Order: sequence, then structure tokens, then C-alpha cells
Amino acid sequence: MHSAMGLREEKAELEAVFASGTFSRAPGLAQMLSYVCTKYFEGQADQVKEYNIAVEALGRPADFDQKRDSIVRVEAHRLRKRLSEYYEGEGASHRIRIVLPSGQYVPQFLVAEPQLATGTELIEVTPEVTPGVLVVPVALQSSAVARRSSPYRMALLVLAGVIAASAVTYLATRSPLRPTLSAAPSSVLREGDEIRILAGARQPFTDQLGRVWQPDRYFTGGAAGSSPGRVVEGTRDSLMYQSFREGDFQYDIPLKPGVYEMHLHFAETVYGEHNPGGGGEATRLFHLDINDKRVLTNFDVISDEHGANFADERVFKDISPAADGKLHLRFTHVVRDPFINAIEVVPGYPGRMRPIRIVMRSQAYMDHKGNLWTSDRYFRGGQPVSRSQLTAGTDDPELYRGERFGNISYVIPVAPGSYSVTLKFAEAWFGPGKPVGGGVGNRRFDILANSQMLAHNFDIYKEAGGPERAVDRTFHNLHPNAQGQLVISLVPVENYACINAIEVIDEGK
Repeated sequence: MHSAMGLREEKAELEAVFASGTFSRAPGLAQMLSYVCTKYFEGQADQVKEYNIAVEALGRPADFDQKRDSIVRVEAHRLRKRLSEYYEGEGASHRIRIVLPSGQYVPQFLVAEPQLATGTELIEVTPEVTPGVLVVPVALQSSAVARRSSPYRMALLVLAGVIAASAVTYLATRSPLRPTLSAAPSSVLREGDEIRILAGARQPFTDQLGRVWQPDRYFTGGAAGSSPGRVVEGTRDSLMYQSFREGDFQYDIPLKPGVYEMHLHFAETVYGEHNPGGGGEATRLFHLDINDKRVLTNFDVISDEHGANFADERVFKDISPAADGKLHLRFTHVVRDPFINAIEVVPGYPGRMRPIRIVMRSQAYMDHKGNLWTSDRYFRGGQPVSRSQLTAGTDDPELYRGERFGNISYVIPVAPGSYSVTLKFAEAWFGPGKPVGGGVGNRRFDILANSQMLAHNFDIYKEAGGPERAVDRTFHNLHPNAQGQLVISLVPVENYACINAIEVIDEGK
């Protein structure tokens, strides 16, 4: 069992390893290390097995046979060697060391004993603590230096503080575990300053993306409700929508000063078709105020998401606490009781949404630039499949390992604004030496955004110049519909449409 401090130190060490650039040219090893450490942090070390690593971290297909394919053992050997080299060099002075024991895949975080040279002593340096800033508290100095004049020692303390601050800045800007953007979030906010609340719930919940949602809190009024066993479409986390708070109620959420992005999650599981309350559109209407400003009027979840039992997500950027240091959300009824399933508040960027990156795989992936791509979500229709071939023409062939094919739509919730959308493709089915042969013209489909035609008869093979070659298409100045969604549709013309990854960037317009 970890202490809270121990777990923070272990996570900080993992971030330091990634920030060092040790894995900048070995994304596969980085993904493997990230996977086994994440499972370890979440208390799921029993799931760190060869098969799971192969399929969930390295993108191997579900029929992976570890007796015939030694990829995990080979990569684990390379990972052990890379970590050993790091701690013999750049990480030699680190107090915590990450070790992957021989013959095992569960990482160990070992505390290294400090090696002091003769005539040295340990001087504790305690810089002023600033909220949200990591403090590096220990420096080594010779006993002769320690006994020097007070001004000299003060200069050393100041220098140690500067070095500590510089290290924190480096980790915050270079760590691949954090999303990257041209401008950093508010300086007082970090990724740990996230709040996720599962309304009406009494127990924490970990979703398919590994995010932890806390039990209901910070509310006044209303009552907890539940719809046990209800299947919610448009999400891989139906359990998130089986509890809710309803009635006239308010949330007063304490926040640090800064700019945030807020996601509100709804799914109508009481009224509407196939639900016990019956009805449909206009059966439930309510208002939402944020810090006394009306942001949703006569909000109808069924109408917003085209039906009951569908996950509906509303996004708000440029959110900040009120003068009292709290974010106030007030829900008031118009027709029947308002409700909410989940509230998510994360550090944001002034005037922009955080980037949305989705890879059509069952596990997240970090690209060679340190950007985190979440596993497949927001899809409607289609089938997932893993491809064994490596894609040429890209620095990140693993982004093209997973694929969704069929008649596909991605319904991506965004705040009002202008967005660029990059779609990533590679043809893995048609072409010389492929299962069905063929080439140009065998797969064609239309690409639409909110029913606007972006590309007609798009042919991956033709655009890429052959199979297993990356081809990306970026479309600018796209705007969400009235429901706050970018609906990206891939409509088959000849054979199925397919896609490997999607990136959505707020253009700040």
C-alpha cells in the first residue's frame, strides 16, 4: 500500500524519466512503461501480464499468441536496458528509481540510498511553498561550505530554489503525460488540479480512460437517484450514467484561481422511449446558471442528443471561480426536475479548448512529440479492428495500428468556436499482396462535418499512393452545431469507410 506522498513521488519520477527524452525515439517502450506504471498506480498490478501488455499497450490483435510471438519479452528486455542506462547517467542522483525486475513486468519503485562523499553533510533546503508548484527540498553541500558566512549560504539556498523551479517548469512543459499546446495553462494550475464528480454516487468510479470520478459532493438540494442496469449509447462507460442528482439543486465547487474547462455529462434514463417515465421531447426542461449567468435555457437532454439513453456532453471553456473562490452551478426546473450525471472541471487555456486526440485503439498512445491520444470514443457505428502492418510515411506508425471501419460518425462535444480537424488514414485491406488485392477505387467514401461535404469519393489508396502509407487530411474553420457537437461522418460509397485517428484543435477564432 502506498502513502499519498510515496505515490506522488513515484508518479513524479515517471514524469521525470519521460521528460528527460530517454524515450523520445522509442515510443513503443514509452507506451509499455506508461502502461505498466499506470496499472501499478491504480492498484491493478495483477493485470500486468504478457498478453495484456501485447494487446493493450503494444497494439497486438486479440488473437495474440505469446508462445509464438516474443514481442513483449523482447521489449521488456529493451526497457530494462534503457532504464539502467538512464540511472547510470542522467538519473544517477535520483532518490526514486524505476526498476523492471528480470522475468517480471510489474515495475518497482526503489529508494536509492544517498552516497555522500567524505566530509559532506546533508543540508535541507526549504524554499517558500507556492500552491501547485513541486518543491525539491534537498541539496548536498560540503561541510566546509556549510560553515561559511551566512550571505554565502543564503546565496546557495536561493540558487537551489531557482534550480528547483526550473526543474518544475521543465517537467510541466516537456512531460508526455500532459497535453501540449502552444500556450501553457494558467501558471497556478496543473494536471492534478482536476475535479471529477459522479453525481448521486456514493463510491468512486474509474472510467475506461483511467480517470477517477469522486462520489457526489459540494451540492445543496436535490436528491440522489439511480437507473441500475440501464445501457447508455454513445459511451463506453454506461455506469457513469446510472446515478444522478435531480431536483432544484446547486453545486458550489472550490477551485484555485485560474482558467478551467468544464464538461457536464447527461443521459436521460427516466423519461423517453423505453424508459419507465415515457414521454419524449419537452418531457423534462430546465435551466443552468454558471456563477449567476444563464448558459442553458429550457435545456432538453432528449432533444439535445436525439433520444433517451444517449450520452450527452456539454463543454464550457474560460471557466473561473467566482469572487468567493467557488464555481457555482445552479439547476432550476421548468418542466419536471433538472438532473446531472457527472461534472468534470480540468485546467484550461484562455480562449481555447484543450486539444482532443483520439486513436482508434483500446488503449491510449503517446506520440513522438509527447502528445497523448486517448482510446477510441465518441463514435457511432462501425467496427474496431487491429492491423499488424507498420504504416510508412509517418513518425508514429502506431497511430495507424487501430482502425474503425463501416458507416461511421464521431460526435465530438466542443465549446463554441472555430476548430481544425485532422483525420488520419492508412489503407490496410486493399492493394497488392492484400487479402482482396485491388487498389485505386476499391474503397471510396464521403467525409462530412455537421452535414457539410468536406471530401467526396475520398480514396485512401489513391491519396496515399498505395497501401500501408499514412495520409492525413486537415479541415479548418469548422464550427459546432447548436448542440455543441462536431459531427464527423464517413459515409461509404464503395465498400466501407475507415479511419485511424482524429485530432481536433481549437483555432481560437
